[in-house]
Amino acid sequence: MSRFVSILIPAYRSEGFVAETIQSALDQTWPHKEIIVVDDGSPDRTYEIAKQFESSVVKVVTQENSGAPSARNKAYSLAQGDYIQWLDADDLLHPDKIKTQLADADSGLTSRTLLTCRWGRFFFRPEKAEFVPDSLWRDHSPLDWIVTRFSDNVWMNPAVWLVSRKLTELAGPWDPRLARSGDDDGEYICRVAGAADAVRFVPEACCYYRIGIAGSLNWNMETSKESLESLMLSLTTTVRYVLSLEDSTRTRDAAAIHLQTFMPYFYGADDRFYYELNAFAQEFLGCELYPPGVSWKYRPLELVAGPHATRRILTYWRSAKLLMRGRYDAFRLRQVQQADSKAQRANT
Repeated sequence: MSRFVSILIPAYRSEGFVAETIQSALDQTWPHKEIIVVDDGSPDRTYEIAKQFESSVVKVVTQENSGAPSARNKAYSLAQGDYIQWLDADDLLHPDKIKTQLADADSGLTSRTLLTCRWGRFFFRPEKAEFVPDSLWRDHSPLDWIVTRFSDNVWMNPAVWLVSRKLTELAGPWDPRLARSGDDDGEYICRVAGAADAVRFVPEACCYYRIGIAGSLNWNMETSKESLESLMLSLTTTVRYVLSLEDSTRTRDAAAIHLQTFMPYFYGADDRFYYELNAFAQEFLGCELYPPGVSWKYRPLELVAGPHATRRILTYWRSAKLLMRGRYDAFRLRQVQQADSKAQRANT
């Protein structure tokens, strides 16, 4: 069937990656598509670079900086597709990703079936992406998908999903209040899954999730009070929604695990975050949450520096390690490119 697909790309400070992302959308072997890029008030050349791709297939607009959820909602307001492909401005799609998922959609599924696929993490070289299967890499009923995600602490990035317009409308818009949470996609996909009639995993399709990018949405989520406020809202909103689907022992247990999994993000922050989340867990889940802490190997640092300083040190250390891995991968990419260029010159 000739389903029309809207590939929606919110972009912010993505001048180094947005061209590659748009090209991966253009390279989709599914021909019936449009690409909409919404620059969220980037202070760099993101909008200028994206504009170079504008055509009958690619539409590029800009807006005042409002956060990723707002940019996604703006993109959707312009979309004409029967299906929606969300794609962050530093991630990539395999050329056959959409075509493969839609072929599966023709096998008796309804317009309320959420389509997912394999995904791999990479820095600069998608051919080196690490694909690590987890318990979401199979078919699920909608509620089982959510419970599994919570209980096993597993996740799928937005590029994985292919969502029909009907299912998108049923789920409702992205929540702009969660722009700084680092979990706006987690809250959103729970609503999408909750409105679905099934979650179909398509193992032949895949996409690529870029990691280690300074300035990305998740980069400072552990250091900002505003981010933690937004994260707490995302967590409590998501739990309330899941309980509205089914208030049972299994959903409450899964929700408790989900809250506890995110507790380390509140380590070293104002104690009120823990007390408010714990009070929420007591009221809605009938359980107590463990206070956020550090593993035994960081306890000596905590004793010397205190929780607040330890939080900052660990955040910067983890960020530095990720950046170093990314820089090494960029170095290896340059080596490959230089070798290819040298070979081409030798052949001419």
